[in-house]
Amino acid sequence: MSKFLNPKRCMVIGEIAQSHDGSLGMAHAFIDAVARSGADAIKFQTHIAAAESTPQEPWRVKFSKQDASRYDYWKRMEFSPEQWQGLADHAKEKKIIFLSSPFSIEAVELLQKLDMPAWKVASGEISNKQLLDAMLKTGKPILLSTGMSDLIEIDDAVDYVRKWDVEHAIMQCSTAYPCPPEKIGLNMIPQLRERYGCAVGLSDHSGTIYPGLAAVTMGIEVLELHVAFSREMFGPDVPASVTTAELAQLVEGIRFIEQMRNNPINKNDFAKEVSPLRKLFTKSVVASMDLPKGTLLEERHLRIKKPGSGIPGERLNELLGKQLLRDIKADEQILEGDFS
Repeated sequence: MSKFLNPKRCMVIGEIAQSHDGSLGMAHAFIDAVARSGADAIKFQTHIAAAESTPQEPWRVKFSKQDASRYDYWKRMEFSPEQWQGLADHAKEKKIIFLSSPFSIEAVELLQKLDMPAWKVASGEISNKQLLDAMLKTGKPILLSTGMSDLIEIDDAVDYVRKWDVEHAIMQCSTAYPCPPEKIGLNMIPQLRERYGCAVGLSDHSGTIYPGLAAVTMGIEVLELHVAFSREMFGPDVPASVTTAELAQLVEGIRFIEQMRNNPINKNDFAKEVSPLRKLFTKSVVASMDLPKGTLLEERHLRIKKPGSGIPGERLNELLGKQLLRDIKADEQILEGDFS
């Protein structure tokens, strides 16, 4: 059975979340842009207001002047099942993986009809066993974000997921928007791998490309980060997002890093491979002035200069006190057989 995640190639997920601001056209435009960036997947969030929230839900940050309540905002973020199908089909046409995080049982049921290859569990849903059950029953891989959880809660979630024998990954995440560097928690990546013995990743809210690049050097299998067209866009996710141009730069950097990590070199073998270049980059012993035959060589008579096709410069001291057997011009190499 093929794995969803590849240990030698980090899956890069461009997270749109609410950056489409309820515009179907904008959501489709994001699919085009993220596909052009070279990312592996695009991820949305599927909110069904009546299924996940109540009118009493408080604002985390009151950012919207057009929505009277948080519930109204979720309502405005909704797409119909047909519209979600259109987004999934568009992603397939662009050869990019379509994902969306569900926030209710109804959202799971809607997304299951789109044949998504995996589930991303948002940080706030990691202990929602009812929601986990709905996803786990499909047998698809599970990506668990841990942004608001301590290790005991993560232990519980991982144990619960493992009972279903599905592929899973644990993603280091710090719920802060944007997340400052001192709270990224790269130190948790090897700790999570050792503690759970499974694939690990990073869900990054820094709004920069730097944590992703650093985490890939540590061998993560999956990276998720928020994406916006511009930092001047409207919405709660924009401050924690990279632009689509930055996403393309990040993907390029990740693939470069993977080439380095997946191709370790043997220094001795490499030295043999580049040995023809030694004559160009190294230096030889040459005369510092015109030297007549019979000269007893002193340090003032010698210099070390390119190219490296003669006696190597590191052997200069071996020539001191030797007698020249021929006349040698300034800057002429002193060769084996020129002295006794």
